[in-house]
Amino acid sequence: MAKKQNTTPNKEIGTAQELYNFLMEACNILRGPVSQDNFKDYITPLLYYKRLNDVYDEETEEALLLSGGDTEFAALPEQHRFDIPEDCHWQDVRERTENVGSALVGAMHKTELANPDTLYGVLSIFSAQKWTDKRVLSDERITNLIEHMSRRKLGNKDYPNDLMGDAYEIMLKRFADDSKAQAGEFYTPRAVVRLLVNILDPKPGESVYDPACGSGGMLIEAVRHMKNDSLCCGNIFGQEKNVTNAAIAKMNLLLHGASDFNIMQGDTLRDPKILQGGSIARFDCVIANPPFSLKKWGETEWRSDKFSRNIWGTPTDDTGADYAWIQHMVQSMKPGTGRMVVVMPQGVLFRGNAEADIRKRMVESDWLEAVITLGEKLFFGTQLSPCILVLRRHKIAEHSARVLLVDASKILTVRRAQNELTEDNAAEIFQHYLDYTDKEDISRVVTLDEIREKDYVLSPNRYIQYHQEEQEPYEVVKARFLAACQEVREAEQVFRELMN
Repeated sequence: MAKKQNTTPNKEIGTAQELYNFLMEACNILRGPVSQDNFKDYITPLLYYKRLNDVYDEETEEALLLSGGDTEFAALPEQHRFDIPEDCHWQDVRERTENVGSALVGAMHKTELANPDTLYGVLSIFSAQKWTDKRVLSDERITNLIEHMSRRKLGNKDYPNDLMGDAYEIMLKRFADDSKAQAGEFYTPRAVVRLLVNILDPKPGESVYDPACGSGGMLIEAVRHMKNDSLCCGNIFGQEKNVTNAAIAKMNLLLHGASDFNIMQGDTLRDPKILQGGSIARFDCVIANPPFSLKKWGETEWRSDKFSRNIWGTPTDDTGADYAWIQHMVQSMKPGTGRMVVVMPQGVLFRGNAEADIRKRMVESDWLEAVITLGEKLFFGTQLSPCILVLRRHKIAEHSARVLLVDASKILTVRRAQNELTEDNAAEIFQHYLDYTDKEDISRVVTLDEIREKDYVLSPNRYIQYHQEEQEPYEVVKARFLAACQEVREAEQVFRELMN
């Protein structure tokens, strides 16, 4: 039987939107037996597996050109970033006519085993049963899906890493739109991510850590901010509780061209995985958008935390884990160079009881550099208005014993269902952070003494001076109104006389 060929080889580099449209067409093949909430469980591994194979084929072609057609040379492991085992190539699966799902699962599993350092847990995390249950997906439907994906080559020459990764993130956002209940832990708007990374400003050679990394968007933006410098290798770290999201984070980083990173799966608050010498590892840059006000997060364990992360106290299970995340991140900052940005619900700025005491100690540490409140309805899955906290182990002298408070709640673009922080909005907020000065209606630099006077409440609207229009006395307004009425009556009289 003749080998099947890619029916539509790419003539030129496509766009992220074009590739996204192509992937959503693949989702349409699944529509019916598979709910849209589960599309990512099929499309994600299939996309990644196809990408691996097409890159392997590109590397083979390059090696053949280099060696004058020497097939043994082209097959050497050093010619390839990943190893594709025998009978596990995309084309091998494509030739199957029966038990196609089983063949696909087997090929992905063997490919993962052949690349333990880079692909461990990346493909096998997606349920094999979903592919092999013919009551859900028949051989014909899986074949149609494979044939659709075969219409395009997805190698580096066709879709460079950034472009491929961007298309994938557009798809992740679409999946988040379709399942808003889980979206808060799955997708952070790109402009918000870029704002956080710009504030953090990681430099090549510095380490970056996200303890609630979700699909890896913040780590990817950090690498992009550093211009994909080779010094990023070995300096990117993350942990994610959700098993599927941890696998997606690895795929996302690889699709964006990152290499030699460390993404661990597990509950960061109960069981931090990224350690150094038995203690919490320290990093230059710490960044996160953890789940807001997480309940039943582990208060009991935290009170006697063996990693000594409860430096300022223990929030309650009922209040939520917000200040546990903050303290974990604080303890993850390196002495000297360590700094962090974290997205939190605005309740952390004013809530009382245990959190009030923790907030007091945070302020008194003089590591808090800035607080930025954002507008409402910016994040999927929550109506809570978020804020950004910026902390540094070593603040510059001009910022010592001071905190910048920014009210950016009106700096957004209003949409019908979900408001948006555009790139221009984010750039405006970032400039207010850089300016670090008093601006009417927007920002104020306050001293620790001023914060003490307000019982350590950090809400910017308690400190910022807002412009108020001068109100005229009632008598003046009434007189102007009566005078206007008289002018109208006189004008009417003139009009009547003219008509007669």
